[in-house]
Amino acid sequence: MTHVFRYELLKTDGAARLGRVHTAHGTIDTPAFMPVGTAATVKAMRPEEVRATGAQIILGNTYHLMLRPTAERVAALGGLRNFMNWRGPILTDSGGFQVMSLAKLRKLTEDGVTFQSHVDGSRHHLTPERSIEIQHLLDATITMAFDECTPFPATHEQAAESMRLSMRWAERSRKAFVARPGYGQFGIVQGSVFEDLRRESVEALNALDYEGYAVGGLAVGEGQEAMFSTLEFTTPLMPQHKPRYLMGVGKPADLVGAVMRGIDMFDCVLPTRSGRTAQAFTRRGTVNLRNARHSDDPRPLDAECSCAACRQYSRAYLHHLIRCEEILGMMLLTQHNLQYYQDLMRGIRGAIQEGRLAEFAARFDEDQARGDIAPLA
Repeated sequence: MTHVFRYELLKTDGAARLGRVHTAHGTIDTPAFMPVGTAATVKAMRPEEVRATGAQIILGNTYHLMLRPTAERVAALGGLRNFMNWRGPILTDSGGFQVMSLAKLRKLTEDGVTFQSHVDGSRHHLTPERSIEIQHLLDATITMAFDECTPFPATHEQAAESMRLSMRWAERSRKAFVARPGYGQFGIVQGSVFEDLRRESVEALNALDYEGYAVGGLAVGEGQEAMFSTLEFTTPLMPQHKPRYLMGVGKPADLVGAVMRGIDMFDCVLPTRSGRTAQAFTRRGTVNLRNARHSDDPRPLDAECSCAACRQYSRAYLHHLIRCEEILGMMLLTQHNLQYYQDLMRGIRGAIQEGRLAEFAARFDEDQARGDIAPLA
């Protein structure tokens, strides 16, 4: 059977969309959250454990994988999915954000970015063509166009210059993409918080007919209110028949709000990074397991969660593991956080299906506001 990469819109509830992304490596139910597997691993998790949370797609990183073990080595070993034993779709980001945020001695030109590796100081030159080549070698199901992530704050002039460079790189990225059945490439909308620039960016990308579209340049310090207002004037401009991906977002409340503004896909390091730093996400907000008040607490972390941390261990035990800096504590909290995020997305999809997303969001806000101590109704 020949796979065709396509987005299937099943139902809407306001601006929110229930859908499916069909790919060569499986179907993704949307709205969806993608756990981040930066260096060919979702930190502190085995791939089968990630899958068991309900995750259908994960994200890999071009920058980190090009440095080690190299894209060529991954290709020789059968591609990223085979290399890390992940049997579902993989989206790879372009590496542009990490070049800007992690690399040393960066030099940006029209051609691309020359940078010094944060790992060993070696010098590299990353262009749109090379970024797409690396993602092809990794055998990414979804390839991202190479772009410059506009910093915040930026003036209108600065944001316009950055966005237009990204649009020129987007055209080069599209030309470099090797089309295959069931594989797709996403363009990235830039323009900071300026409506006219976001409109110009969408129009430029639409002309290139990508398989999907991402919103970049948000969650970089502008705050939730500005992020939401930017989405409100950006997503209506984006194609209805293509998936929409908000990059690098975010906190649970960000996900709920962005879905209500028309976003289909998300990724963020927050649930895994928080799991390694004693932070757990629950229906009643964020819990800090370092806090001494958990030392004698026999309750589960979240009574309604099905993960191993909640079914088999007490808060007191998790607190003990964290205070002793035991690896198991990080593993259990990471697994819990990823389970919470997938449960949240599953709840969102069910609410859209039943036409009650506004009610779901109101209850979500109420539960989060009650806090960890107050009993749930």
